[in-house]
Parts: sequence; structure tokens; C-alpha cells
Amino acid sequence: MQPLLIELGTEELPVKALPGLAQAFFDGVLAALDKRGIAVERGDAKPLYSPRRLAVLLPGVATEQPEQTSEVLGPYLNIALDGSGAPTKALEGFAAKAGVEWTALEKTRDAKGERFVHRATKPGARTLDLLQAVLDEALAGMPIPKPMRWGDHAYGFARPLHWLVALLGDDVANVEALGIRAGRETRGHRFHHPESIAIARPQEYVETLRGAKVLVDADERRARIVDEVERAAKAAGGSPRIDEGNLEQVNCLNEWPVAVACAFERDFLAVPQEALVETMEANQKFFPVLDAQGRLTERFIGIANIESKDASEIRKGYERVIRPRFADAKFFFDEDLKQGLASMGDGLKTVTYQAKLGSVADKVARVAGLAEIIATQVGADAAMARRAAELAKNDLQSRMVNEFPELQGIAGRYYAQRAGEPDDVALAIDEAYRPRFAADDIAASTLGKVLAIAERLDTLAGGFAAGLKPTGNKDPFALRRNALGLARTIIESGYDLNIHNLVGQAQDQIATNKTFDEFNKRALAAETAKASGVKVSGIEVPVGSTSLAEVNEVYDFILDRLRGYYADRGVPAAHFNAVAELKPTSLYDFDRRLDAIGTFAQLPEAAALAAANKRIGNILKKADIAIPAMEDAALLSEPAELALAEAVEAAYGETGHALAHGDYVNVLAHLARLRPQVDAFFDAVMVNADDPAVRANRLALLKRLADRLGSVAAIEHLSV
Repeated sequence: MQPLLIELGTEELPVKALPGLAQAFFDGVLAALDKRGIAVERGDAKPLYSPRRLAVLLPGVATEQPEQTSEVLGPYLNIALDGSGAPTKALEGFAAKAGVEWTALEKTRDAKGERFVHRATKPGARTLDLLQAVLDEALAGMPIPKPMRWGDHAYGFARPLHWLVALLGDDVANVEALGIRAGRETRGHRFHHPESIAIARPQEYVETLRGAKVLVDADERRARIVDEVERAAKAAGGSPRIDEGNLEQVNCLNEWPVAVACAFERDFLAVPQEALVETMEANQKFFPVLDAQGRLTERFIGIANIESKDASEIRKGYERVIRPRFADAKFFFDEDLKQGLASMGDGLKTVTYQAKLGSVADKVARVAGLAEIIATQVGADAAMARRAAELAKNDLQSRMVNEFPELQGIAGRYYAQRAGEPDDVALAIDEAYRPRFAADDIAASTLGKVLAIAERLDTLAGGFAAGLKPTGNKDPFALRRNALGLARTIIESGYDLNIHNLVGQAQDQIATNKTFDEFNKRALAAETAKASGVKVSGIEVPVGSTSLAEVNEVYDFILDRLRGYYADRGVPAAHFNAVAELKPTSLYDFDRRLDAIGTFAQLPEAAALAAANKRIGNILKKADIAIPAMEDAALLSEPAELALAEAVEAAYGETGHALAHGDYVNVLAHLARLRPQVDAFFDAVMVNADDPAVRANRLALLKRLADRLGSVAAIEHLSV
């Protein structure tokens, strides 16, 4: 075993793609080695990379393949030999192709009979001789959607290649890539150490580059950035805000990161801090500095890719580039305050939300109506919910959001506060957008939750009404994300809302708006016709309505999103399917049932009862007679059926109150006690008795049992 090093030296690689490219190159080399049977001692090896290089460093790689064995099957004996036992042309041809006399061939047997086979063993090839193919395959498998081409070459890569290192132990591999022949020469930091450096042995690679001011280990580089930023922020009297996404990009921009403490004018702190933070992180890749209360200060930290002799010049440059952006943000904010949040809403009537769904103002009106309904059901102030909904989209017309789209809702909160709106209303305008992304929390305030639910209900209902149901990867209105956000908000808030009714009300609003729009068009056409002397009969106002099928389509779509949500939380698919089959109208109730079925599944009686319920279901499906709603005690004769009837009746009495109040764990715990009577019934009683009355009576008993066993979830899904 010898250490292996392969390094691709390039121009600066795309920042966001860099970690993925490094991982793909690393995985590709390992896969190509494994494909050839070359043993690898991976140890703690990982992708190594910096802005100008991708590297694979493996601590141990076999210097040659193991012996290579091959087995090629030939013709069966009845084809290979004639009646006298002499070889036929088929056998002679097979032997000639294998390069041996036919008498040297072995025989093997399979289901069809005995046949000739050629087996051969040859020494494994040297790894050095195979590295060209390994490198070619690793490069070919890298995800480069837009390869860059340079010179007059036909090949391309993410960025032009300038050097290539390939070492197996002390030996340089005779390989090339993208027109570059491999050697042991790498390059250090572009400014600190621009000259070539010889790598004597692969195991010295990381330390050699560190001496040339390049940290090729991304984890080491990331830790240095955090340490530098925290040290500089502490010296400035605060603590840094280190966003993981920003940190990752800074890590991919630097080979030798050095913190530079900077500052901006305090006047800019009058601007919403989210706008300033967005500018620093997204546009300039700086790290804001916060005070002890978590508020933004006028300090920030930049990361330079150089140890400058005059750091003040770098600081001036960083401060210079950030100032115009902050000045723009302050101008936009001040101008928006002059206009006021309420007046911004006037322009929403002229902004199309969706061609079939009207303007943004139409959407606002629908959301406001839903917000009132939901607020009443969850005990919130309906008037404040409507007010928040009416203002929630106004900031879309602001200069600030036009410049910083990611501040939707956040800007509205600031403008509402400045306009003297109640704090709950201002906060709800911001929280209506939560969760903004997969790992984000739901809205914290009651009014924010109400608005978040109303907004997503209208978006879902409108998307389906307009024929925008997602297909494949296409989801232009983000209906999948909205469905999950809606479900999460309801479930995590503990709101026992009837989702069927709410979806129906949302769809009714859209249908009514569409039909009244159609009425207005007809009325306008009628007026035009009358003016031309055409006689026009009366036009009836249409009434919008929503079918149950349309409601169920949206409901099923929401459940489909929940399937992934619960899978991520470790809920088995069988448990989810058991509850989903009942289609609870409340998503919060769905969640409680799912918790209960998880507890029930741990009981020793669960599997047997699930199997029994499945069996009962099959029996009832095959029933060829009418089943009474209740069994007749006079027709019960067998001890086992008498005992089961008594147990079922008791179970109904014991679980009725718990079921009505959603105490599903208690319900299933009581039902688990039925196992002995159920087992005894199926062991001793013939359900399909010859007497039709007895048969129907026993089916009625089983149906009552099945109804109660399936009252929380379709537990037969737990039966394997």
C-alpha cells in the first residue's frame, strides 16, 4: 500500500459549486479504484479543495490489482462434440478464440446440462498503469453543467486547468488530463507564494501547502475563518453573526483567510437591520457584529485572502463598497416611510397575481376573509386578523422590497410599526411568511399563525383552481412548499381546524370572484350591444360553488406533503397509511392519531389485532348477505362468540368518551385488551355458518368489532 495524491490545479472555481465538485471528484476516484479491484485504506480521507484546486489524498492504495480470473462459457457438449466425440466447428472456434487447444478446456454443468468453459488467471496490473483510466472516469463523472473551454481544445472543464499532480508513493504517475501532463509540482498562494512547489511525497501535501499559505483542508480553513471573525468581533466589543451559508461561501473564496475589522456610519442603523445584514452577507460576504442584546452594530468583519502589509487599505476598500448599498437602502426606507404602508396598497389593484385569479388586491381580499374565519375558530381577534391581512401585501409596492425582495413581510412590519399599527398586527405581517424555508420555525404569534394559514389556503385553492397543480419538478406557485407550511402551522400550533371546510371556503371565494368577473364581462358586453341597438335579455348573476372532489383533491395533496414530513421524523409509512385511510378532517387530529398508533404498535397485542382486523375486513368484503347494524343476542350460542360480544359491548362503553375527546392512546389501550376474545372467537367459531341468520349475526358482531378497532386508524396496515 502506498499513499495516492491527485490534484487538479485550476483558475478560481465557482464558489457555490466548489464543495460539490470536490466531493464528486473524490467519490469518482474511489469508485474507479474499486471498479478495478484496487484495495484502498481510506482512513479519515475526505475531499480537499480550495478556490484553485481539487485534490484526492488517500493514505493507502494497493500498488497493483489482485490476480484477475475470468470464466467464459462455451458450447454445450451435444453441440461441441459430434457422435464420435470429435470437436465440432463450434468447439474449435471457441477454443481458438480463447487461445488454447480444445482439450485444455474445462467442463461445467448448469440447469441445461454440461458445457465447456475456459477459465484463466493472470497477474493484476500495476496501479500506476491504471491511474489514467481512473482519472478519466473521475473527471467524466463530475457534475459540470456548463463546461468552460479554452484555447483550441475540444475538451472543457469548470475552469481552465493549469497544473496536475499525480503521485503514488514516491512515483509520479504517467497520466494527463485536459492537455496537462502530471508531475509533482503544485502552486501555493497566488500572491504569497506564486512559484511552483515540489511535493516529495503525498503525505506531505497538506503541510507543504500550509507552508505556502494555502489551507487545502476545507474544515481547517473554515475553523480558521470562525476563529478570525470571533477574535476581530470581540476586539470590536461585540459578537459576530456567522450564517452557515455565508460562512461556506467565504470558505470557498479564500485559501489563507485573514479577518479585517471594518465599520460604517451609525446613521445607517436607522434602516431595518435585516436589509443591512442582507447587504453585508449576500452581496459582500461580510460578517455583521452584534451587541450583547443581539442588535446590529456599526461594526462588521471582512475576510481577506491575503496577509496585507497595510490592512487599513483593505478595510477602506471594504467600507467603500458597502457604503453605496447602505445609502440606497436608507433612501428607499425613508421614501417608503413618507408614502406610508396603507397607501402602498393602492397599487396592488394594478398588479396581476395570476391571470385566472385576478390582481394581488383580489388575493388580499380573499385572504382577509379567510383570516377572519380562522381567527374566530382559534380565539383570535377577527378584526385585527382582517387588518393584518389587508396590510400584509402592501410592502410589495415599497422601494425597499423592490430592491431587497427577501424583505417581504419584514419591511411591512417596520412600516406598520412606524404607522402606529398595533404590535400584533405588525408582527403578523412579518410572520405570515413563516416558515420561509424547510427548517424554519412556524409563526410564533397567534395572529401570525392565522395569517400564515389563510395565506397558504388561498394560494393552494387558487393554484388548483387555475390549473397550476405541480407536475414533476415544475411548481411555479410553490404549492408543495405552501401545503407543507400550512400543515406544519396547523399541527404545530395545535389548532383543531376542519381543513375540508377551510379549503372549501377558500375555493368558494375564488369561484365566486371568477363568476362575478364573468358576470361583469357579460354586463359590459350587454351595455355595448344595447348602445348598438341590439336587444339584450336580462343577465343573471352567477354563483360560484366548489365540488367535494375539488376539496378532496387539495386535501389529498396536503396529505402527500405530510407523508414526507412524518417520514423525516421517523414515522413508519405503515403508521401514516393507517391514519391517512380515515382521512381525518383535522390535521391536528391526524397528528394525535398518528402518535397514538405509534404507541399502540409497541404493545404485544398490536400485531395480532392488526392481523385480525385485516382478516375481518376480508370476511366482510366477501359477505353475500345483508349485515345487520347490531347483532341479536338471542342468536349468539357459542361460548366464544358470547364472550366476544360481551367484550365488544364493554369496549364501546369504555372507549366512547375517550374517542369523543380525542384520547386515542386510551382508546387503543382498551381495544388491545380484546385480543384473547378475538383469538378465541376465530379459533372456535365458524363465521360462515349454514344458517343465514346466524351467519348475518356473526358478521354484524365482527363489523361492530372492526368499526371500533378502526376508529382511531386502519390498524390492519400494521399487519405485515
